[in-house]
Amino acid sequence: MRWSQCAGDGYYVMASAGVMNVPESAQTQKISASLRMAGTGLVAGEVVVDALPYFDQGYEAPGVREAAAALVEEETRRYRPTKNYLSYLTAPDYSAFETDIMRNEFERLAARQPIELLSMKRYELPAPSSGQKNDITAWQECVNNSMAQLEHQAVRIENLELMSQHGCNAWKVYNENLVHMIEHAQKELQKLRKHIQDLNWQRKNMQLTAGSKLREMESTWVSLVSKNYEIERTIVQLENEIFQMKQQHGEANKENIRQDF
Repeated sequence: MRWSQCAGDGYYVMASAGVMNVPESAQTQKISASLRMAGTGLVAGEVVVDALPYFDQGYEAPGVREAAAALVEEETRRYRPTKNYLSYLTAPDYSAFETDIMRNEFERLAARQPIELLSMKRYELPAPSSGQKNDITAWQECVNNSMAQLEHQAVRIENLELMSQHGCNAWKVYNENLVHMIEHAQKELQKLRKHIQDLNWQRKNMQLTAGSKLREMESTWVSLVSKNYEIERTIVQLENEIFQMKQQHGEANKENIRQDF
C-alpha cells in the first residue's frame, strides 16, 4: 500500500504510486491496517482483498515484516482451540488398509518377537527315520514329496524357457509402455506449466493495467484536491477583499452623509 499527501491540505490518499511524505511509523501503521483488513476478509468474508502483488510496492520497507508477524502472533494468541475442536470430523480409521498378515506383523513387532525364518523343509527330501524303515505310509509320503519337488523343478524349467523366449520382448514392451507413460506425463506437465505461466502473465497484465489506472486516478485526485484548495483559498481572498470593499464603501457613504449634513 502507498499513501501520498496532497500538498497544502493535509489529506492522505491510498494510491498506486510511490510513498510520498509519509513517516516510516505512519507508513507501517497504514500497511498494518491493510494487512489486518486483508486477514479479516479472508476469515470472515467481509472485506475484499484488493492487493496487487505485481504492482504494489512498500512491503519491503522497514517494519512491515515485523507488523505482519505481530498480526499473526496476535491471531494465534486469540485462537484458543477447545479440547474437542475436531469433533465435527469423522474418527480416523487407522486399520482400514490392514490385512491379517500386517496385523500379525504389527503384533509381533509390538511384542518384540524375532521374525520367523523362512522354512526350507519343503525343498528337502528326507528319508523315513530309522524307526519307519518298514512303514509303507512314511515311504509313500516321501515319494509324494519327491514327486512334488520334481514337478516344482519342472515348472521352474518351463518358466525359465518361456522367459528365455519371450522375456526380452516382454521387457522391451514394458519399457516402451513406461516411456510412453513418461512422455504423456511430461506433456501434461508442460501443459500445466504453460497454463500456470499464462495465468500469471494475465494476472500481471491485469494488475499492471489496474495499477496504471490507479496511478492516473491518484494523480487526477491529487490535482483536483489541489485545485479545490487553490479555489477555496482564492474564494477566501475574494471574500476578504469584498468585505474590505464593503467596509470602505460603508465608510465612504458615512463620510458623504456627514458632508451632506
